[in-house]
Amino acid sequence: MPDPNQVETGPMPRKKLDFSDVRDIAMALPGVQGSFIHGAPSLKVGGKLLACPALHKSAESETLVVRIGLAERAKLISADPDTYYLTPHYSKYPMVLVRLSRIDRRALRTVLGSAWSFVAGKAGTAKPRKAKRRPSSR
Repeated sequence: MPDPNQVETGPMPRKKLDFSDVRDIAMALPGVQGSFIHGAPSLKVGGKLLACPALHKSAESETLVVRIGLAERAKLISADPDTYYLTPHYSKYPMVLVRLSRIDRRALRTVLGSAWSFVAGKAGTAKPRKAKRRPSSR
């Protein structure tokens, strides 16, 4: 018989993710560097934006902007509109808005990996380049 004085607890609530979690996951990807955009922290690959906090007033608070292809964005929003969304301001750019309160680490790792593939390809850094040899000056 259960002890009536013992409080029953359900599963441990998952930790809400924030930009430091985003940074930790993204920095494990090749060539990702921390930077700033409009005074806010951002993550870039080859100088191109990968992710940053959503700064435009149309986005909900605690939202991440992730640069991603339009077809991938449509799939994400269709599959999970509670996590991924758009506002008119962001709709014209290859980006998706991510509610950090709704995403788990595994899904965040996946979307950042997809974003890295998209951005690294655009930045020309998806594959390491061979160093160009300078002609010797004899």
